[in-house]
Amino acid sequence: MDVFEAITKRKSNRSYETNPIPMEKLVKILEAARLAPSAIRVQPWHFIVVTEAEKRRQLSRGMFAKFLTEAPMVIVAYADTKASPDWCYIEVAIAVENMVLAATGEGLGTCWVGSFDEEQVKTLLKIPRNYAVVVLLAVGYAREKFDVTRKLAQLARGRKKLVDITSSEEYGKPLILQA
Repeated sequence: MDVFEAITKRKSNRSYETNPIPMEKLVKILEAARLAPSAIRVQPWHFIVVTEAEKRRQLSRGMFAKFLTEAPMVIVAYADTKASPDWCYIEVAIAVENMVLAATGEGLGTCWVGSFDEEQVKTLLKIPRNYAVVVLLAVGYAREKFDVTRKLAQLARGRKKLVDITSSEEYGKPLILQA
């Protein structure tokens, strides 16, 4: 699968099969994060792979995180705020997006989760104080589950058109997209 295909196929999966993730797929996903760009190669990221059911249950306490109990794996991504105080959040986000695209290429589903209590996550996983939890990433084989609310939301709010999110040279000046 090429990169653009992975980008178009990627979606937020909130329902998963219970099958474990093969180690070779996990290694590719983590390697994709490791290879992410970072200002002067500080690489202010760290990732904890959580597969234990009880820990995933505790990570699922956030209002919009209940499905984490179902995902066979949650990758907790956090940033070293001392190593890169100005850019660590952005750099971790880039690394996580690399993981998302690699997982999609491997036939896996993912979902970014920002619904968590940072102190609870840090205590549970023994994350040092100088790190900030950025995102929980559910990873697993997606299970198709018809969700009426989600489908209605997608129909009501489709993706914006390219012309609506771009300008040329300055805000509001249309970018001509014909060749």
